[in-house]
Amino acid sequence: MVFKKLLGALGVGGPGVDTVLSTPVVLPGGLLQGQVNLTGGTVPADIAGITLTLVARVEIEHEEGESTGLYPFARFSVTPPLHLAPGENRSIPFAFPVPYETPVTAVAGQRLSGMALGVRTEVDVSGALDKGDSDPLDVEPLPVQRRLLDAFLALGFRFRSADLEAGHIRGTGQSLPFYQEIEFSAAPQYAHACNSVEVTFIAGPHRVEVVLEADKRGGVFGHGGGDVIRTHVVEHSAADQDLTALVDGWVRSAL
Repeated sequence: MVFKKLLGALGVGGPGVDTVLSTPVVLPGGLLQGQVNLTGGTVPADIAGITLTLVARVEIEHEEGESTGLYPFARFSVTPPLHLAPGENRSIPFAFPVPYETPVTAVAGQRLSGMALGVRTEVDVSGALDKGDSDPLDVEPLPVQRRLLDAFLALGFRFRSADLEAGHIRGTGQSLPFYQEIEFSAAPQYAHACNSVEVTFIAGPHRVEVVLEADKRGGVFGHGGGDVIRTHVVEHSAADQDLTALVDGWVRSAL
């Protein structure tokens, strides 16, 4: 809920913009709803358009090492051009579906450390674009994603961290320019064979691709170690089932 004067285009007398999210928590593929409240300043304002942009903090690997930047990954036009009179108040409602691949930032209200998503309001006033600030957005997992995460926890895996990596996972239907990795410390029964497991969800309207990356321990003299990557597909209807045995089979197969 950011209130920001648009100083760049019209000076101190410019309009005020306040974006209010009525759904600060959404599911992948769900509706982002709210309203943009405009307050006219002391002078008239011609607003060419208002755009909401979903942004995420993403880690980018390069030759010098690794850096973090904000990635825009979805844009929605809120209103066509309009004229705002001095002192005029106007509220513009919006409702847009977020991408199914939107990364998960919280589970059962508990935020995943390392994740940061926001909704940025961009206002074009008299040809000057003001990107404003971002309102935080929490994304809870889809029911089948929650079932899978619960299965890892039931098997004894422990959440370690989560982040977004720039790039594309080959052989998947990924469409966003980044993917999420949710890392778990190995459960006791697998600890002899691996150090950790990373899970990536690539969700769609009918199914979820689950990319499992296991960090295998080396055997005698260090042989047999390294990362093992497997991709599995789960339908949304599997949310009605206990998926613990399924995930156990995935891990054992990878190891």
